Amino acid sequence: MRALVSGGAGFIGSAVVERLLGSGASVRVVDRASDGVDTRAELIEGDIVDEEVCAAAVRGVDVVLHQAARVGLGKDPEDLPGYVSDNDLGTAMLLRALWRAGFEGRLVLASSMVVYGEGRYRCSAHGVVRPGPRSTVDLDAGRFDPPCPSCGAALTWSLVPEDAPVDPRSVYAATKLAQEHLCASWARQAGASVVALRYHNVYGPGLPRDTPYAGVASLFLSALLAGEPPRVFEDGAQARDFVHVDDVARANVLALGVDVPAGGFAPVNVCSGRSTTVLDMAGALASAVSGPCPVVTGEYRLGDVRHVVASPERARTLLGFEAGVSFEHGMTELAAEARAALPRAQADTTPIDVQAPTSALRTRTTPTT
Repeated sequence: MRALVSGGAGFIGSAVVERLLGSGASVRVVDRASDGVDTRAELIEGDIVDEEVCAAAVRGVDVVLHQAARVGLGKDPEDLPGYVSDNDLGTAMLLRALWRAGFEGRLVLASSMVVYGEGRYRCSAHGVVRPGPRSTVDLDAGRFDPPCPSCGAALTWSLVPEDAPVDPRSVYAATKLAQEHLCASWARQAGASVVALRYHNVYGPGLPRDTPYAGVASLFLSALLAGEPPRVFEDGAQARDFVHVDDVARANVLALGVDVPAGGFAPVNVCSGRSTTVLDMAGALASAVSGPCPVVTGEYRLGDVRHVVASPERARTLLGFEAGVSFEHGMTELAAEARAALPRAQADTTPIDVQAPTSALRTRTTPTT
């Protein structure tokens, strides 16, 4: 099997490449960067928005794993053209190249949980409801949990299944949903099949840091390595689903072999199914490197959502996938990597002692007034 991995030099893409090579596949990588690409893989260095690059990349491949994308919420609307170009135009160019090559195989798309917007909520009076975007009035007042859109009552959240309504609430989310729509449309016309893996909060060794497009774990690690406390937005109680990059790579390989009919499109959550708060993540990392305790700032970003924790059921039944790396083990890995990045004198005296997140971490934060 010859597999094409777009974005194969990236954090997740490189893990996918390693997993494919370990399974005996022949792997071709297309990426703007060459650093981090396994030397056993064929490399085409270039941008998938380039027609010639795409044509060369898809030639003779049996399966495609499309990982290339600009990630994160971005900084401001100045990033709009970059997101649309990298994520949507890049996907369109790749799909056109596959169409011209007569490709009718499996495409695995790296999608994201951000397509859901807010997670799944239930009102005691109105059942499952879909809260609207949170207002600045509520956020400024420290009311971070969305109310019932019908009666204003408090809601309880639950696991999000793949058939939940999509409701992207950031530029990045909009481009990821557009990728799904483009791939679904292409599959119907090309007679190919798509598995869209909706990644939840991916972390693990090699997590990019010191970039405005990094995820929350990266931002916390960057602060801790600088000797500063992680700054936790809102009240820190935002529920997230953290999944290890090795598990994500394994899900990609499993997605190549599942039964999806020609012309079919199957979205699948890639998650742990376990809720971890953002504050607990910050506290675990701080404890792991003996760094300063997190500070809850009460700040917020309008593009953020409150609670998103996924249902792992479809991944279990369709892919045969269950997350295998525990949160505690994953934090140990991140701590070890962070410790290795510290100056030697500091690293020699920094123990690695990861504990499971506990509510005691909350008492060591600075409350918002």
